[in-house]
Amino acid sequence: MEIISRYNKPDNLKSWWQIINSVVAYLLMWALMIWSLNISYWLTLALSIPAAGFLVRTFIIFHDCGHGSFFSSKRMNTIIGVITGLLVFTPYHRWHRDHHIHHQTVGNLDKRGIGDVMTLTVEEYQKKSRWQRFVYRLYRNPVFLLGVAPMLLFVVLNRLPKKYMSVKEHVYLQLTNLALVMIVAAMVITIGWKAYLMIQLPVLYIATVHGVWLFYVQHQYRHVKWSDSSSWDYKTMALDGSSFFRLPAVLNWFTGNIGYHHIHHLSPLIPNYKLKKCNDENPLFGQVKPVTFWSAFNSLMLRLWDEKRGMLISFREMRQGREQVITG
Repeated sequence: MEIISRYNKPDNLKSWWQIINSVVAYLLMWALMIWSLNISYWLTLALSIPAAGFLVRTFIIFHDCGHGSFFSSKRMNTIIGVITGLLVFTPYHRWHRDHHIHHQTVGNLDKRGIGDVMTLTVEEYQKKSRWQRFVYRLYRNPVFLLGVAPMLLFVVLNRLPKKYMSVKEHVYLQLTNLALVMIVAAMVITIGWKAYLMIQLPVLYIATVHGVWLFYVQHQYRHVKWSDSSSWDYKTMALDGSSFFRLPAVLNWFTGNIGYHHIHHLSPLIPNYKLKKCNDENPLFGQVKPVTFWSAFNSLMLRLWDEKRGMLISFREMRQGREQVITG
């Protein structure tokens, strides 16, 4: 679109400044947390909250590098992407392969399964066995989805290869795992395993939970648009299949403007620091109904795609609809 094309070019000075106020700030918070262990672990835990915020911003840089939108140099995007990937426990090449597929298939009911939150249609759910329904309910339960899955994903699943990966991608993944082991080993030797875990675990937990929550809200809300391949359209799915998650200013800063996810999907080449400007300067985006900080929590109850009503619904709404059919 001509409207957004002028926002597609990265500003290298702004990118380097963001590295300073995000990655460098995160490393400084680590140093401060190491020092705080000699005073009070409660102080360390308090510091883990802003540290997690800087880690989320670091992930946004990692994310933009994979889209080639953070630096004008492809090589610099890859270098910074790999480095920030180590900080956020995410293999650069493997994750971005999945993420590119996500961008090309978001909202497509026929191409679910890669880089998204597993979501069944009502009909698919009803055809499952009792055990399969139980597993799906467990997976979609907020306690698992936000309490367990984030750490499981970043610490364990990100370390594992996938069948469709090439030999080159396998090598990159294992090199990433090796580098991560070496970094952790160096930290353990330097400050001890107990101090390392007392700092890394709370920071990583807070950051991953909030990261998964952001991703969840971006594509799991009441009136999100989904369709089959025959009627799937990139522009429509960008604006109607991705949310405008309106956050308070401080949270918007720590999340790198990723709440403007509809604009990001419309053009992944826009660096995160230009998303808000693009939104504010173009009346087109004023027509998009936002998901607010508080209304976002309602999406936790939405578990199934109702193809007849064209919306996400809860298990209760599915049962109510079935009862109405029976009584009708």
